[in-house]
Amino acid sequence: MNQTVQDIIANCREAGLRRTKALEELISTLLESGRPMTLAELASSPRLSSQCDKATVFRLLQRLAGHGIVRRLGLHERAAYFALQIPGKHSDYLICTSCGTIEPVKAPCPVHELEDEIRKKTGFQNLYHELEFFGVCPKCA
Repeated sequence: MNQTVQDIIANCREAGLRRTKALEELISTLLESGRPMTLAELASSPRLSSQCDKATVFRLLQRLAGHGIVRRLGLHERAAYFALQIPGKHSDYLICTSCGTIEPVKAPCPVHELEDEIRKKTGFQNLYHELEFFGVCPKCA
């Protein structure tokens, strides 16, 4: 499913969030990046730096994460990364415990079959999972 900015904004509105220019620019930036981004990267991006300050970006990210529209990734003692949660699209991540870099796993997710089995056995609906692998990246090894 190819989600557009307008689809994601509609999800935000359903969650009770106000549609603002800053929200649109944040969604557009995350969607176009195709990778998780830090608060600093987002706040200094050309689209957002002209719209709002870092505190506003942080508050928007917190609200979006609270509604499951954005996923917070990373180690708690390091800068967090944020990625859009797009229905029907799933990403698992590798996180370096030394430098904190994050990259998507480029392999099929081994949990989808288990998720289907759990759904059938328990009757849970809207079931999803988030998978993060932690280790030391080749640059830090």
